[in-house]
Amino acid sequence: MTLYACDALITSKTDPNGIVYCSEGSPSSFNPQLDTFGTTVDASSHQLYDRLLDFDQTSGEIVPALATSWIISSDGKTYTFQLRKKVAFHNISTFTPSRYFNADDVLFSFNRWRLSTHPYHQVSGGRYPYTDSLNLNKLIESVKRLNGYRVEITLQKRESSFLANLATDFAIILSAEYAETLTARNQKQLIDSVPVGTGPYKLSDFRQDQYIKYSKHPEYWRSDKLTDKLIFDITPSSSLRLAKLITGECDAIALPAHSELEVVRQQDNLVLDEEPGQNIGFWAFNTSRPPFDNPAIRRALSMAVDRNALLEAIYFDSAIAAQNIVPPTSWAFQPDVKKVNFNPTAAKKMLRENGIEDGFSMTVWAMPVKRSYNPNAMKMAELIKGYLQDVGIQVNIVSYKWSIFREKLSQGLHDSVLIGWSADNGDPDNFYRPLLSCAAIESGTNRAMWCFEKYDQLINEALDYSDTQERAYFYGQANELLAEQLPLLPIAHASKYQAHRKELNGLVINPYGGIRFGGVTKN
Repeated sequence: MTLYACDALITSKTDPNGIVYCSEGSPSSFNPQLDTFGTTVDASSHQLYDRLLDFDQTSGEIVPALATSWIISSDGKTYTFQLRKKVAFHNISTFTPSRYFNADDVLFSFNRWRLSTHPYHQVSGGRYPYTDSLNLNKLIESVKRLNGYRVEITLQKRESSFLANLATDFAIILSAEYAETLTARNQKQLIDSVPVGTGPYKLSDFRQDQYIKYSKHPEYWRSDKLTDKLIFDITPSSSLRLAKLITGECDAIALPAHSELEVVRQQDNLVLDEEPGQNIGFWAFNTSRPPFDNPAIRRALSMAVDRNALLEAIYFDSAIAAQNIVPPTSWAFQPDVKKVNFNPTAAKKMLRENGIEDGFSMTVWAMPVKRSYNPNAMKMAELIKGYLQDVGIQVNIVSYKWSIFREKLSQGLHDSVLIGWSADNGDPDNFYRPLLSCAAIESGTNRAMWCFEKYDQLINEALDYSDTQERAYFYGQANELLAEQLPLLPIAHASKYQAHRKELNGLVINPYGGIRFGGVTKN
């Protein structure tokens, strides 16, 4: 079976030098610093770039990457990184690097997103959702070049999640020399669309909503186990992705539908990997808009919906009911928080007591794309619409093309939205701050638009301690506050699946972040 994915003929089933991955959509750019959504991360973070640190995909531990070692000062505020030598950047048709990766690239990459005065800060819009949501720009006091291969990062205060954040998909290292070249050519905007990194593959061609073509980075420092070609065949339809996997047009696929998992299991030539999901699917209320600024109304709406029925209808036994925003595998999970029980009679009574009469209308925004934390937001919205009609609430379901959906969502035009979050590292801070902190409103990751001073104080205090038991105390308080205030209704923690052909070797589920094809080979 052949796949005409690019200008050149790609033979997925028989060509051991090429991998074809059926992805679900086009990235918004080729720089994950600019976007927290999985489509962009998958296409860029681990294919094109490296970070100072990485997560071991099996243990989840922080391991060296572009930094070979690091020292932390006794007060926990200064980190000194020793950098890896002889790491080559991509050589592309419009740029030939004259040197290896060094400290200048670290300074450029960090200072771009943290300093508003940096010459590249405003390029591509000047928004860095992940780092902004964590206030990393304010946390870091300085980034200094000690010599060509040693960098010192000093923080304003101790923060226990700092190293974990440096290992996320968003902490990529760009080429300072490439940026200088683009500046001289008056082409700064190309840094995010014609990328140069140190990753296993370099970008060769991209056709919006059709394909992404990569070629092997021949000087990749980490491994020589690379195929010559990597293709992302952009296939929005889940059933079509599965069909291409079965026929051999694709070697692996993104986001197999939960209703299709048994089909994959029955195929002798396919492999289905499964891991507990480090994610949360939820229904967020826009607390900046009345009447959703009233916790009692948020509770009443939550009580009107049968979450167990949502799990059965949407996840097909591949998810567990969510009690906190963190999954049960997290040490910050708290099983005994106040639960929201399905009780439409009490919900209707509470709505009337708070001035919401029969015929009140609201919007439920539903993602137009599938995600592991919510594989069918449109169907879930229809079910929620039925439940709310039973308590006298009229629902208008809103959805747009994914790029427009995200833009309008960041403008706060929604009453509520069905969306979610996948963990970028194993630290619970990765859920608490990006999803619900005050800073995360401006960065665009706080879909509830909820800013609560006591909550911010609790999650920030947790970062002052390195001992998990001490930190868990503050997260426990935060969990109870969220159960009381309900800026969002936790729905599900979904298992994460990866489907691929048996000929593929070395492809594993990355528990934190995007898919990795570096080191993946074919028989």
